[in-house]
Amino acid sequence: MAWEDEAVDGRGEENEDGGADDHHDEPALARQRARILDACRRRDIGDLQILAVSKGGFLSDAIRRQAWPVLLGFTVDESGELEKGSDSWRHLARHKDEDQVKLDVDRSFVYYPSNDTPAQLDAKKAALSDLITEVLRRQPYLSYFQGYHDICQVFLLVLPPSARAVAVSRMSALRIRDFMLPSLRPALAHLRLIPDILWAVDPSLCAHISRTEPYFALSDTITMFAHNVQQYSDIARLFDALLAREQVFSLYVFAQIVLHRRDELFEHDEPDMLHFALSKLPQNLDLDAVISDAARLFERHPPESLRKWRSISSASALKTGRDVCRCAAQSLQEGHAYFQQQQRELQWAAKREQALKTMWANKAVILAVVIGLGAVYFRKSHVWANLAAWSIPSHYF
Repeated sequence: MAWEDEAVDGRGEENEDGGADDHHDEPALARQRARILDACRRRDIGDLQILAVSKGGFLSDAIRRQAWPVLLGFTVDESGELEKGSDSWRHLARHKDEDQVKLDVDRSFVYYPSNDTPAQLDAKKAALSDLITEVLRRQPYLSYFQGYHDICQVFLLVLPPSARAVAVSRMSALRIRDFMLPSLRPALAHLRLIPDILWAVDPSLCAHISRTEPYFALSDTITMFAHNVQQYSDIARLFDALLAREQVFSLYVFAQIVLHRRDELFEHDEPDMLHFALSKLPQNLDLDAVISDAARLFERHPPESLRKWRSISSASALKTGRDVCRCAAQSLQEGHAYFQQQQRELQWAAKREQALKTMWANKAVILAVVIGLGAVYFRKSHVWANLAAWSIPSHYF
């Protein structure tokens, strides 16, 4: 395989190839690398799921170029490349969110890569803009959200140019679809699962953080932690696990981080300070420990055991992607169909809420009308006449 001879740690002292930091056991790393590449050849998602949770994940970007496409359900050659696509997307209609894309791309690559020249960063930003624009123009039903560019820049840095758009398209339609609807309601419904996870393990901690709404987790979960993780090697390694596992796994990772911070969080009593602390991701996390602990947490308390799971739409990516193998086999058309189902559900919910608001605003008028109609009905009803005859003594007639 073309990438097999590439060094595990990649680009030198900053480890920007996303490789494993621990080189003291090269034979063990070589065995793990061989196992991952063998699983990629066999397209064995089950084995890749196990290896993604093990120490170091997929070890290097060279291996990720083989593993990530398998997990996302498309095929590349031995160098991680796809057959070169066309630029026909440039002639498609502009997407409604392209102005916001430009603003966010201008703010991209804040933390990494740190050794690029201004010209190199400008080239990466241009490539990122093209990547996002191509995906949105080819799937115009998707709505861009702030933070989407953080996810896309990780794919841009890991994958070769020919594989990026396919990977991000499938990621968008099949994995993070809930965040690309016209409303954030489904994304907020995801957050309601976090207190349920915590309650199953640590009720006192759950009660403590319930002083504030779980919106503190939105930035991390909606961007797959790419917005707040500052080291490239860390976010690449974390993506190994998030892509190998179910979409809901990101919520378990966040919950596990909260559990690891238990003592610190009990130091905050004010809801505002608690929210601030929870919304800031610690930069000294032992990601291998977090990921392995989150996997155990998931096994002990699967989504189906959570109280709020039943309120998640059957068309949500949390449920349609509950089985990673099935999700990898889904088509973009299936993703679009699920999107349309969710959109109809959102429209119905909005109409129902508007009707309830209207009824509440006009409750006095509605009550008067109901009472008036009831009075008219009972006056004309045989039941009313019989009731009157029964209740009034005959000598009054």
